[in-house]
Amino acid sequence: MQAEAALGRAGLWFGVLSLSIVFVATARDPGFAAHATIIGIIAFALMCMSAARFDPLGKARGFFRMPEGLTRYDDDPVRWGVLATMFWAIVGMLAGVFIASQLAFPQLNFEPYFNFGRVRPLHTSAVIFAFGGNILIASSFYVVQRTCRAQLAFPALARFVFWGYQLFIVLAASGYLFGVTQSREYAEPEWYVDLWLTIVWVAYLIVFVGTLARRTEPHIYVANWFYLSFIITIAMLHIVNNLAVPVSLNGSLSFSAFAGVQDALTQWWYGHNAVAFFLTVPFLAMMYYFVPKQAERPVYSYRLSIIHFWSLIFLYIWAGPHHLHYTALPDWAQTLGMVFSVILWMPSWGGMINGLMTLNGAWDKVRTDPIIRMMVMAMAFYGMATFEGPMLSIKAVNSLSHYTDWTVGHVHSGALGWNGLISFAAVYFLVPRLWKRERMYSLRMINWHFWLATLGIVFYAASMWVAGITQGLMWREYGPDGYLVNSFAETVAALHELYIIRAVGGAMYLGGAIIMGFNVWMTIAGKLREEAPMGAMPDYDPDKDRPIVRPATPEPAE
Repeated sequence: MQAEAALGRAGLWFGVLSLSIVFVATARDPGFAAHATIIGIIAFALMCMSAARFDPLGKARGFFRMPEGLTRYDDDPVRWGVLATMFWAIVGMLAGVFIASQLAFPQLNFEPYFNFGRVRPLHTSAVIFAFGGNILIASSFYVVQRTCRAQLAFPALARFVFWGYQLFIVLAASGYLFGVTQSREYAEPEWYVDLWLTIVWVAYLIVFVGTLARRTEPHIYVANWFYLSFIITIAMLHIVNNLAVPVSLNGSLSFSAFAGVQDALTQWWYGHNAVAFFLTVPFLAMMYYFVPKQAERPVYSYRLSIIHFWSLIFLYIWAGPHHLHYTALPDWAQTLGMVFSVILWMPSWGGMINGLMTLNGAWDKVRTDPIIRMMVMAMAFYGMATFEGPMLSIKAVNSLSHYTDWTVGHVHSGALGWNGLISFAAVYFLVPRLWKRERMYSLRMINWHFWLATLGIVFYAASMWVAGITQGLMWREYGPDGYLVNSFAETVAALHELYIIRAVGGAMYLGGAIIMGFNVWMTIAGKLREEAPMGAMPDYDPDKDRPIVRPATPEPAE
């Protein structure tokens, strides 16, 4: 039976290989041919391994020292997700430092594959969908099992979700470098990659809902509400915004089903709600699970968490038009987006306060537990970003900030401060539990990571805030003759030092992630670094606890 199954798998991969060869031979553009080649290489490798009955996952499990046997919960997809999270975090942040350096030093643009226009979407997709997406899938699989007291439904499908999602990331990222893109913010992958992601996402929904349906715990914990709304809403946004007509089935080019103002509104309905339902709502699910667990305290107000959830669900979906202020979008639609954006400030801060107040009675852990400290800083940045966002949506403020680096600073204060830090804290929480270790290899390294990340965010965001305000003021400066005072080139030159500071801040943040990668690897290897406890006070020495008495100065002789 095993031989027949192996032969069947080899035959399946041979079919995929044959199909990919056909697409390579008939491709209408180099990018499509490159993607068909990637799929063909993967299919060929899997065909050979199936025929030889070689188990690559088994070898990898041994290399990464994953516990053998199925425990009460199915954590293999979670472990793979944590490893992928760390890998893509470093890749995405490295790309970010590279493009930040390109803006400061244009000589670093290497045509055609590594210019800013191609690497920038690689960076955004790597940190949002690869780093962020992997930790969301992994943490949701972990949380839903624990809060439902049930194993993952459809284990094989859960593994397909993980590996299928990695294929999506590889196809999307390589496509950007080859010039295969729709040129739509956060929705750059072309039609066939979008179709593949749709299949993977539906499988993800089936696994998550199936696990909820088989729960033995009667109550559905609030974190699962946030996760489920994320999965459903992202599916809706992805399908509608990526409705397109491909030119051919053997080429990457397609045309959107929408045009003009309708296309712009659909894109920013998607774009803003990708921020809302990919970068906010599911990370709040992580907050509502990991903060109480790490602090060993219940959620401050469970009722407030429910109000927080429904407020975000109702309000966020309307806020997209604030990205299109002072455009051809009807003024009433712009105003509608602004009003809902301003209202969003209240439930957002309600959630932040709920998370921070969960630490009541455990504030001493901020001094002794660097993971708690990272969570607190993440929630603080969530509060700052959700105050700044509504402020920037006000038309009077937006007239200065629109198209400037102020928006870039706002996005990164939220992405690096909120999404990054809460994700890092979740990984630090998960790794010892998933690999059955006493604790992380080094708490001191977590502390170093915290300070590198925090200082990196400050350098990055502050430099971009100053750069954005500088741009906005220089662009609108008129002389006595009624003409603009500054040329565009002059406004760019004025930002050179600020762009260098931004690159330095990004490099510091990347350095923290690299330290974390080493810390995670050593923890998986079963090592423990000998170090003094965090926040430990020196032993009391009564001999040293005395005032320094200076001898009296002798009076000079007469």
